[in-house]
Amino acid sequence: MKKLINDVDSVLVESLEGFAAAHADIVSLDEACRFVRRRVLKPGKVALISGGGSGHEPLHAGFVGSGMLDAACPGQVFTSPTPDQMLAAAQAVDTGAGVLFIVKNYSGDMMNFQMAAEMVTCDNATVLVNDDVAVEDSTYTTGRRGVAGTLIVEKIVGAAAERGGGLAALKALGNSVNNATASMGVALTSCTVPAAGVPTFQIGADEMEMGVGIHGEPGRRRVKIASADEIAAELAGAVLKDLSLQRGSEVILLVNGFGGTPLLELYVMVNAVHKVLAGAGIRAVRHLTGSYVTSLEMAGCSVTAYAADPATLALWDAPVHTPTLRWRS
Repeated sequence: MKKLINDVDSVLVESLEGFAAAHADIVSLDEACRFVRRRVLKPGKVALISGGGSGHEPLHAGFVGSGMLDAACPGQVFTSPTPDQMLAAAQAVDTGAGVLFIVKNYSGDMMNFQMAAEMVTCDNATVLVNDDVAVEDSTYTTGRRGVAGTLIVEKIVGAAAERGGGLAALKALGNSVNNATASMGVALTSCTVPAAGVPTFQIGADEMEMGVGIHGEPGRRRVKIASADEIAAELAGAVLKDLSLQRGSEVILLVNGFGGTPLLELYVMVNAVHKVLAGAGIRAVRHLTGSYVTSLEMAGCSVTAYAADPATLALWDAPVHTPTLRWRS
């Protein structure tokens, strides 16, 4: 195992301390390293909190800031944060309008966020993200996994919260965005969890895992390596089928790297996915390309499409200022 670390037991804390130092103008780190929060809170705004196992950076801490999350709770690598972390985050960022938890559909995350929701004294609600179309049930879940579509939900709901949306309306919006979002990924290599010291799974030099999860969970099948066009046809084809998009539809397109894929290859995939969209008469009106929801150093990518409408496009375009996403309207 070759990694830029000091000790496997201190990886998370040292990474969080470095992250907070690098982005001290936007975020602050809880003294006990239980959560990352917005440095400056907006009074009277519904607070958005998400989180999950580390190893998926920049998800979720990288999306804390104006226009997105108010706090993110990082667990150990590929391990859910604890209810105590989520409770502490909620107490720190609630300014009186309540808390909305955005949770990926993984058994540990769901259980712990539910426990936290039962412990908090403020008004709260939960949005469950389950955008992965690859498999219905997996190693970590009952039902579809929550993967890169989480970013779409966090951005759009975050913008609505920044504009003063109420808790019930934000929950409804989050559910609606999730239902109109679909993702599927492919892995070319495994990743190595520092505490394990060995690859999560073994895969041949001429093989790929089609439909992989963001923890290296098995996908639909193990197949021989294929061209970018062939990979895009399967990934984008599955996403479009799930969304049942009609010709003339518009989408936000996210081509996401898993941590070990260079941008050169991700843009090859963007080009390949465009061919699939063109063949279906669908237009990508917004793009996001890069490694946003990763699996440590795994090589591979995922394709996410959100069936956009004018109202949510305006929310996507709304200003955002986080360590990872920054733009003005």
